[in-house]
Amino acid sequence: MKPWQVIAPGALTTVQDRGREGWRHVGVSRAGALDLDAAALANRLLGNDSDAAVLELTLQGPTLKLAQPARIAIVGAAVAATSNGHPLPGQRPLTVPAGELKLGGIREGVRAWLSVAGGFDLPVILGSRSTDLRGGFGGKEGRALRAGDLLPLGKSPPTITAAPQKTAWWIGADDYDCGIAHPLRYVSSGHPAAAALAERAWSVSADANRQGIRLRGQPLPNIPHHNVSEPVAVGCIQLPADGQPIILLADAQTVGGYARLGYVIAADLPRLAQAGPGAVLAFAAVGIDEARRINLQHRHRQARTALAIDRQLARHP
Repeated sequence: MKPWQVIAPGALTTVQDRGREGWRHVGVSRAGALDLDAAALANRLLGNDSDAAVLELTLQGPTLKLAQPARIAIVGAAVAATSNGHPLPGQRPLTVPAGELKLGGIREGVRAWLSVAGGFDLPVILGSRSTDLRGGFGGKEGRALRAGDLLPLGKSPPTITAAPQKTAWWIGADDYDCGIAHPLRYVSSGHPAAAALAERAWSVSADANRQGIRLRGQPLPNIPHHNVSEPVAVGCIQLPADGQPIILLADAQTVGGYARLGYVIAADLPRLAQAGPGAVLAFAAVGIDEARRINLQHRHRQARTALAIDRQLARHP
């Protein structure tokens, strides 16, 4: 497959997969897609390995030049996507011809994920093709895409078509929901200010990125803390001295000195990918056993959706 050329890079487009596991002890962040479920579904729709590299789009997607037809899928928030001017729907496999693939503005959220049959064939560094923006490695030279970049593709079956084609089926709202309307559930660390997190309304500040989300609201009590750096991970809710919490995301550091209020449960982490500036968030505390039950239900739901996609692909390859 001939590489794709980046005509316009979009607001922040990066190459991501499931990220790097097993390197946090040496200070390497996980990186990877902010919504691992969406990236895996985008790959599943094409029969890719779930860890194949995808493009993560933020706010405004890129414009790409395709040298030959390709099979793609777009999962996540709604994207104003076109192929040579023809509108493209999301949440399903699509066959697009050579020419211009334009991923425009993103609505009802801030991020979406674009997969291609065979994946994007960028170098594997520390077991992943993901872009680590803080570390400056992985993906396309450790940075967001730029105009003129070439994106090599992995091997895939040849696809020939003269116009966009879409399947008659798609992932429905019951199969994938990226909204943030419901409270984010978290397991408390036992910190004295942790309970108050669920008692107040919060909004996402403009100071939000792949490293973390800063919240704004009535400040939490400023309780003296020992300020000794401790291990942190994705989903950790930190409390700086100003009383405005921070939720760590995929590019987060591996240790931190702020007090830890708790962790957002794994099942709710994907929803944080759509929490753009101004978004209103609420929290609800759950116990360890409840968190495990919810996470197990979430994994079962993912498995059922994957099986349903596989059945459809077997009927309509």
